[in-house]
Amino acid sequence: MVVLDSGDTAWMLISTALVILMTIPGVALFYGGLIRRENVLNTIFLSFVSFAIVSIIWFVYGYDLTFGSDMWGFMGSIANPLFGGVIESNTLSTYAPTIPTGLYAIFQMTFAAITVALISGAVVERMKFSAWLAFIPIWATLVYMPVAHWMWGGGWLAQMGALDFAGGTVVHVNCGMAALALVMLLGARKNSNLLPHHLGYSIIGTGLLWFGWFGFNAGSALGATNLAVSAMIVTNISACVGMMTWILMDKLQTGKPTILGALSGAIAGLAAITPAAGYVNVTAAIIIGFVAAICAYFAVSHLKPRFGYDDSLDVFGIHGVCGIVGTIAVGFFATPLINSAIKGGLIAGNPAQIGIQLLAVLVIGAYAFVMTLIIGKVIDKTIGLRVETQDEVQGLDINLHEESGYRLS
Repeated sequence: MVVLDSGDTAWMLISTALVILMTIPGVALFYGGLIRRENVLNTIFLSFVSFAIVSIIWFVYGYDLTFGSDMWGFMGSIANPLFGGVIESNTLSTYAPTIPTGLYAIFQMTFAAITVALISGAVVERMKFSAWLAFIPIWATLVYMPVAHWMWGGGWLAQMGALDFAGGTVVHVNCGMAALALVMLLGARKNSNLLPHHLGYSIIGTGLLWFGWFGFNAGSALGATNLAVSAMIVTNISACVGMMTWILMDKLQTGKPTILGALSGAIAGLAAITPAAGYVNVTAAIIIGFVAAICAYFAVSHLKPRFGYDDSLDVFGIHGVCGIVGTIAVGFFATPLINSAIKGGLIAGNPAQIGIQLLAVLVIGAYAFVMTLIIGKVIDKTIGLRVETQDEVQGLDINLHEESGYRLS
């Protein structure tokens, strides 16, 4: 008989708080430092309001749609609207049987919230705040929840054996492709060549993201176990390799290493290891961090200029690309020596896993892109997506919120 484990419960409470820290203030500060000072409050606000709205709808119906009884492999059924009776019943989670159902639910809520918040980095400095408010619940309901059910809630991709330990597809591919779709609808900023106004904010934000990522990845072990320790180690290694690789690429390409490049490389390594954190060893983590940083570097420095899309803070170039790299890497490097619950990938004698991982990337990427285009188009035709030209040029803080991030004489 499985009983509540106080150690597992304590670790998952901490992990949940760590992932909350990733969104507010982690993502908020990371993004806030990278744009014009006239838009710093609006940029931070996008992350804060994302967290609030997703948190509400998650416990109204989102948890059930994602983790409720499977319906045709596509979506969960709503059995407990408003989370009715779940907390009162003190039941243990079906998905993590040593912790309360409510704890598993709020842990998963943090993943939904940060996925939406990450998308905002692609559209900062030009998307209406009202349009963003409309986008959050619609996208979370029609895109995030089905995708999370497919991979984590017993949906059709999970039934096929697709692996995603902590969100390579559900979070990073999903938000990256959604970001690309919104960017295509919005078009480029009036001035897309502006330098970050306060890299200090971004350094702090990256530090908080790195710190919180241990809850993100090691917390996905769903207990205070050896698997959590392994996930924490490979997460840190991949981030470090990603950072050093990007610094090297900066030096080779431009002759000078940059702190922005170092931050980008760390995020690339963290994003790439996310789907693999509970399945791979240190050697694989080094390879994943190295390859992901190179791929993201060229996506940001070559792919974006070549095709001319204005992904403001490189949500697709870093999160989308590295989510793809990490998810496919699972098909090569996953091993039952790390996680006995899986068959493993190519090196473990299961090459079919590569095809399954590729299918997951293609299906989720296409679904997120197409659905986001549809959602964005509907919002554009009704309340409009983009701010007025004058507001964009002057800055969104003062024009949309009547506030200023700085009182400078």
